Amino acid sequence: MAYYRDIVTQKSWETLCVMRRDYRFILIGGWAVWIYTKQLKSKDIDIVVDLETLSKLKNNFTVTKNSRLHKYEIIKEDVQIDIYVPFWSHIGIPCEEILAKAQPVGGFRLLPPEALLTLKQIAFLARAGSSKGRKDMLDMISLLKLQEFNWVHYREFAALTKQDLPAFLKEFLAANVQMPELNLNSHQFARLKKKWLSCLHEV
Repeated sequence: MAYYRDIVTQKSWETLCVMRRDYRFILIGGWAVWIYTKQLKSKDIDIVVDLETLSKLKNNFTVTKNSRLHKYEIIKEDVQIDIYVPFWSHIGIPCEEILAKAQPVGGFRLLPPEALLTLKQIAFLARAGSSKGRKDMLDMISLLKLQEFNWVHYREFAALTKQDLPAFLKEFLAANVQMPELNLNSHQFARLKKKWLSCLHEV
């Protein structure tokens, strides 16, 4: 199951694994979703770091500051690495909260699935209609399908964003009828939506 070309995702994954050996970071974005769901791989790398790690990265890479999007960037061949830091970056949940709430999963430090869903919602709202927006949407559905997804925790993380993400999620689910990239036809997706909307209503 693929969304991007295998050669691109493989290079991105290899870069990520090398970085894991040398730097301390919280992995967010598509790769974090994939570690939980094993659905769609990513081509970009998104990480949250403290200022000490940012300094180490600057010593070994060409790090560009993107003031408009409040992030730092590294371009390594075909792979883009987006770096977010506390008290400056704005990705929905404060980065200082992300650093505090990360947990070890699959050899990386990740946020819980419920927190990743809120970040994916924020990203989707910013780029709906684009290919990356479509990937955000598919990642959101992949996270919702997890057996361990906790709706109470989702509400708690969504509250940190200062946006009514549960209301948006209801609208989002109502507007979509199938997800062929995830092998979900209209009947299967309708059954899942019914369950998810019921869970949203109960918490």
